[in-house]
Amino acid sequence: MGVNGQNGGLDTESLRRRRAVTEAETSLVSLVGVNPAAGEALSRLVHVIAAEAARTPRFAKALADALGSGTSAAPATARTASKPASRSKRSRGLLDPFAVFEVSGEAGLRARLGTLTGDQLKDIIAEQGMNHDGAAMRWKTPSRLMDRIVERVQARSTKGDVLR
Repeated sequence: MGVNGQNGGLDTESLRRRRAVTEAETSLVSLVGVNPAAGEALSRLVHVIAAEAARTPRFAKALADALGSGTSAAPATARTASKPASRSKRSRGLLDPFAVFEVSGEAGLRARLGTLTGDQLKDIIAEQGMNHDGAAMRWKTPSRLMDRIVERVQARSTKGDVLR
């Protein structure tokens, strides 16, 4: 099966990923045959996790880190496949604002963000999906970019608190 033509134009890495998914599916089908309740429950769990990872880059990164793969390229690619390609690829953010906020609170987060340049702040905004209105990448003042990061971190960190 060559890379060009016979495998539908898929590269070796894509074929490896498809094989892994097929093997997982086969295992789930086997489990359902032996223990239907466990197989169906595990299938639903995997579905929910995969769907959330495809929808949320931060969750995909945390999941990849927890599983030791160190990359979240597949979920991020699935999420952005329908969007047009951006003109320039941003660098990875120098820090995880959610981790800093969890440990140091708003004051600590602002202090750490205050040491970064405007471009580095934009990298964080892009990586964490905080440019929901498309405006932040046009902003020039670091304080305005910091405010966006803090606002989004606070909003996401307290999301669901009413249910606790």
